[in-house]
This record gives sequence, structure tokens and C-alpha cells, in this order.
Amino acid sequence: METKEFNIGIDVPTPENKCDDRHCPFHGGLKIRGKTFIAKVVASKVAKTATVERFWKHFLPKYNRFEKRKSRIRVHNPICLNVNEGDSVMIAESRPISKTKRFVIVQKMSEKI
Repeated sequence: METKEFNIGIDVPTPENKCDDRHCPFHGGLKIRGKTFIAKVVASKVAKTATVERFWKHFLPKYNRFEKRKSRIRVHNPICLNVNEGDSVMIAESRPISKTKRFVIVQKMSEKI
């Protein structure tokens, strides 16, 4: 089976490795839409799935201060990117892949968070 490479619509480099994953935005048919985030991978034990954690600051007007908030997001981990725990990644929104996965990893960042 021959794989095709697609322009996914955001400015990220195409991975050097090839894969035959149908949910890969580069070599499969998964389209990217919506939001993009930079997050840290905290778990990658499940096959083709990773859990990422992202932090942001939320302003509380009553106390005139910021508080730190975080969320954990289950993302699809394509075989061609091969990210591990501790890596910093860029994730992008896609159609629902499973019950809990609505995001896919599109780039492995060079520096770790």
C-alpha cells in the first residue's frame, strides 16, 4: 500500500519517517481544524495514544491575581512522530478519533518544557 503525503494546513515540518496510520495527518486521511496548543507529554503507555498536560493562567478579578490551571488531554500519537514521556509537542484539533481523543500530535518540539 502506497502512502500519500498531505499538506495539513499549518506550518510544521513533515516527519522523516513514513507510517501507514490512517489517523496520521501527514500520511493518512485525518484533517486538522480548530485550535492548536503546545503541551508536555506525561504518559504514552497506550498504543498510538499519549496524554499531554497544558498549563495556563486564569485571572481572578475579585482578588486581582492570577491562578494556575491545568488540563490533561488524550491525543493521538502517530507512529512516524514517535514521541515519549517528557517531550514537548504541538497538538492540533481534529474530528473525534475515539471516545476521548479529539486532538493529534503534529510536531515534536526541539526543547523540553
